[in-house]
Amino acid sequence: MLIRLLEVLSGEQLPTKGRMRIHCLENVDKALQFLKEQKVHLENMGSHDIVDGNHRLTLGLIWTIILASRYPNVNIHNFTTSWRDGMAFKRHRAQTQLWVKERMPLATSTDHGKDLPTVQLLIKKNQTLQKEIQGHQPRIDDIHRRGQTQSQVDGERQSVLEERLVELRELWDQLIAETDKRHARLIEANRAQQFYADAAEAEAWMGEQELHMMSEEKAKDEQSALVMVKKHQTLEQALEDYAQTIHQLANSSRLMVTSEHPESERITLRQAQVDKLYAGLKDLAEERRGRLQERLRLTQLKREVDDLEQWIAEREVVAGSHELGQDYEHVTMLRDKFREFARDTSTIGQERVDGVNGLADDLIESGHPENASVAEWKDGLNEAWADLLELIDTRTQMLAASYELHRFHQDAMEVLGRVKEKREGLPSDLGRDLNTVQHLHRQHNTFENDIQALSGQVNQVQDDAARLQKAYAGEKADDINRSEHAVTSAWEALLEAGQARRLLLLDTVEKFRFFNMVRDLMLWMDGVNLQIDAHDSPRDVSSAGLVIANHQDIKSEIETRADSFTACIEMGNSLINNNHYASDEIREKLTQLQEKRDRINKKWQDKMDHLQIVLEVLQFGRDAYVAESWLAGQEPLVRAAELGTNVDEVESLIKRHDAFEKLAAAWEDRFILLEKLTTLEEQEIQRRLEEEERARRPPTPPPAEGVVQSETESHAHDSAARTSLDQTTLNQSVSVNGVHSDNDTSQGSESESVNGPGRDSGLASSRLEQSATLPSRGGAESEPETMEGMLCRKQEMESHSKKAATRSWQNVYCVLRKGSLGFYKDGKSASNGIPYHSEVPISLGEAVCEVAHDYKKRKHVFKLRLGDGKEFLFQAKDEAEMSSWIRSIHSSIPSGPADSPGGPQVLSRAMTMPPISPSSGDTGGVTMRNKDGKEKDREKRFSFFGKKK
Repeated sequence: MLIRLLEVLSGEQLPTKGRMRIHCLENVDKALQFLKEQKVHLENMGSHDIVDGNHRLTLGLIWTIILASRYPNVNIHNFTTSWRDGMAFKRHRAQTQLWVKERMPLATSTDHGKDLPTVQLLIKKNQTLQKEIQGHQPRIDDIHRRGQTQSQVDGERQSVLEERLVELRELWDQLIAETDKRHARLIEANRAQQFYADAAEAEAWMGEQELHMMSEEKAKDEQSALVMVKKHQTLEQALEDYAQTIHQLANSSRLMVTSEHPESERITLRQAQVDKLYAGLKDLAEERRGRLQERLRLTQLKREVDDLEQWIAEREVVAGSHELGQDYEHVTMLRDKFREFARDTSTIGQERVDGVNGLADDLIESGHPENASVAEWKDGLNEAWADLLELIDTRTQMLAASYELHRFHQDAMEVLGRVKEKREGLPSDLGRDLNTVQHLHRQHNTFENDIQALSGQVNQVQDDAARLQKAYAGEKADDINRSEHAVTSAWEALLEAGQARRLLLLDTVEKFRFFNMVRDLMLWMDGVNLQIDAHDSPRDVSSAGLVIANHQDIKSEIETRADSFTACIEMGNSLINNNHYASDEIREKLTQLQEKRDRINKKWQDKMDHLQIVLEVLQFGRDAYVAESWLAGQEPLVRAAELGTNVDEVESLIKRHDAFEKLAAAWEDRFILLEKLTTLEEQEIQRRLEEEERARRPPTPPPAEGVVQSETESHAHDSAARTSLDQTTLNQSVSVNGVHSDNDTSQGSESESVNGPGRDSGLASSRLEQSATLPSRGGAESEPETMEGMLCRKQEMESHSKKAATRSWQNVYCVLRKGSLGFYKDGKSASNGIPYHSEVPISLGEAVCEVAHDYKKRKHVFKLRLGDGKEFLFQAKDEAEMSSWIRSIHSSIPSGPADSPGGPQVLSRAMTMPPISPSSGDTGGVTMRNKDGKEKDREKRFSFFGKKK
């Protein structure tokens, strides 16, 4: 209550009204301080007394306040009774009305100030008045409340009190309204005055800047010009930044004009003045910037000209040097450095001169006030630059001439050193074999290619010497001539040495090639010699034919090598005729080659003669066996004692005997041929005659050593041949065509019947020792062989790219005829002409027959491949049968009209008797069949020896 009373009396409110003790103490202290300021006497009273609730002190303080704040001329002895009587209320109301009337002139005043500070002061006063009004608002409210209370107590004066209250309320509301209106007017006045102040400030700032823009100060050098340009840039930036202020002024004026401010016309005019002044200031700033930039460019050009002229002067010192170097390295260093100097000078200097000329031209074209000075600077600079370039060109030519002379001497020394190095590096070794020599020859080719590279350098030295001798005279010309002569002499010597070694290496290569050819041929002849010696003596006609065919193959191989021998001999003779440095060695190799070749040819011929004799003996044995078999077969017919019991039987026996006589007449010629001597027998007779002749001759002096040796070798060779043939004959005594004899008791009579009584005992004994063969029939070619027998067959291929549908082994009876091969179930089917499964005989045209080396499941298998792609496998019972079939098939394969299919010409004596039909098995034949259908070799031996004892 105390605090509220003081707030009403003072018209102010305490900022903090806390409930805590410290807040209460602070508020009471402020109240007591206010009373002291109002001259209220307080004794022995503190804030803690009031806060602690001392009612006596509190009531006394309130009474003291009432007495101190009473209206004048109103004596209050008792507050309650005086207020109830209306005296205090009236006086309180009258005092309030007086206070309102005193402030009403301030609220209704039309003085809005002439400048911004005045306006702001008036606004503060009006705000103070508004605060006072707000402070008296509680008092007004208290008066109304007490007046209403008083009117309710005192009914007689109720109307008067209410009128006074209404009058007080209206006066109070008018005061508040007037203060609000004045506040609004002062705000508008403040905005206008603020605009005027800002405009004035802007005009003052722009006026200050205008003084800087109109300055005529000129920079004396580039540095000061740069400072002035930067300073002006700062001013321009400030001017650009100040545009925001101008825009704010324009916005403010536009808003006041839009809101129909009382001073709109004056504001618009003032804003136009500010805008005009700002635009003029920007124009001045742009003009000053142009002047400063021109001054800066002029100072920059002056600096560039001065720097470039100083740089040119420094370069002229280097370009004017007369040092040309003491040797090649020195002049090369000087030339390289000066080249770099000239390149840098030309590049950098021309760029700088062009830049300065461009600046000068720009200044002149832009109409700079100092055009005359700029043109003078430009001309002086260009003249100095031209002088520098001329000095550089002169210096470059002098260094080039000195470099060329020193380089010539240096190149001549280097080339001379390389030529001598190549000459010293030329080897003398010729190698020990062809590979080494070829390697050396390739190295020499590389060496010659390398020195061909030196040829260009030598020519360059000669060309340079010829050119420099025209430019120099005296001692320098003599030095040039000496260097050139030394290089030329060394080069010619190197070429001669290289040519001589190249020819020597080529001769050596040819020599070793010849030696290699001789060695290859020697080795080949060694191999042929081994092949000739490797053939075993044949035991039957078919194997003899194969051995002779193989031996013929060796002859073909020898004939094939004839060109190699011819080339080798011609090469050796050519080297000897060309005076080769190794002619003696080459001649010796040729002699050895020819001698060995003659020995091989003679050995082959001797072996061929031997094999023909063996074949003749084996053929005789076979033919004799056939004749013996025929005799054995016909002997029962001749010796039969049956004479017949009736006419028919006798006539039948007569017809059979007539047929036998006709058949015997046909066999008579064959027996006559068997009686002819074989070649072996003739040679043996001739040998015995020669021995007898030598035995009858008187003794002769011994021959020379060489003749004795030759005869000894000849006799040794003949002895070896006879020994081989005798061994063959001894083998034949055991087995003919690989079939052992079964009947030794009948051999004597058969031999006698074959030999006949017309041959002497000596011939018979010769036959018994050596065996003979049947002679050929008039030397004509033999008919193609025919053969038949059981084989196991399997078809592999149906065509070139198609395998056979059935690839199983089958036993078939094979019949070989000229150019065809037929298949039958057995011999009977073959004699009746019934093919196996109606198969047509296959044609052997373009057929190939060989041993099936790639087939490993069965033994003795050979392969027959036809021209249409069909392929068959056949299995024989042994190796001999397989070889016989292969030889017979080869003989039956059609070939040229003059060719003999299957072997050498000597095989024409293989058959001297007519071929035996497969059906005539009772008369014997080349091949026979047993009951099981298996082929059995029936070519039995014919014994030429007596009966064993």
